[in-house]
Amino acid sequence: MNDDRDAPTVRDVSDWWSTAISRVEPDVIELRGHPIQELIGSTSFVAVIWLLLRGQLPTPGQERLLEAALVSSVDHGPHAPSIAVARIAATCGIGLNNAVASAVNTLGDVHGGAGEQCLHLLGEVATRAGAGESVESAASSVVGRWRARSRYLPGYGHRFHTVDPRREPLLRRVQEAVDDGVVTGAYLRAAEAVEGELARGRSRPVPINVDGCTAVVYGELGFAPPLARGLFVLSRSVGILAHAWEETGQGRRNKGPMPPSIPPTFLS
Repeated sequence: MNDDRDAPTVRDVSDWWSTAISRVEPDVIELRGHPIQELIGSTSFVAVIWLLLRGQLPTPGQERLLEAALVSSVDHGPHAPSIAVARIAATCGIGLNNAVASAVNTLGDVHGGAGEQCLHLLGEVATRAGAGESVESAASSVVGRWRARSRYLPGYGHRFHTVDPRREPLLRRVQEAVDDGVVTGAYLRAAEAVEGELARGRSRPVPINVDGCTAVVYGELGFAPPLARGLFVLSRSVGILAHAWEETGQGRRNKGPMPPSIPPTFLS
């Protein structure tokens, strides 16, 4: 059987893995065109994250704002499912990388996805406000539509905190970035309008939480919604690693979700 198709060339194979992120050849490592030896010692880890995702180095203001968001999400204690899984996995005879991977794999739509979802919500409000509608009217319409689909509104309220302690410092830094001309404030205004809409007619407000605050940051900085989840995963991986490492030093084996002395309720 004859095959008239051209045989694959070396260029075909090279193009199969074409990338603008890194160039690695003998004695050469470049990230987005920047030699690694020039980045080491002169560029922060946060700035390199921006460089790899966005293609250029951030301004100092952009770097500060991204760093604040990443720091805010590193850990929320063993009651967070991802942290609990990391600690349980670490007692099962696997390596740290396996424990971290096990924990990261729990970060889905319910645990870990609220920032991405909130960024979609705030984007709808900001887009309508940018088209001439008042931000309050836009927030009312968008919140109503989202609540028709689900009682839960991503990025607002918290099961532990009356007011999330990360709210004020994050939103303050966004406002400072607005004042300095680093960002426009469109997502900050949208978030505050949604917060106001949720408080309307209630004796207790429903304040924005860390997922909503980081969504504001990522929206202001121009990150696409899926990257809000990716950046959360990157941030939370720090806490996951720390908890997995601590657990390995405590000597437990096959740690379950509760002490053996407390049996689960049997439903007869």
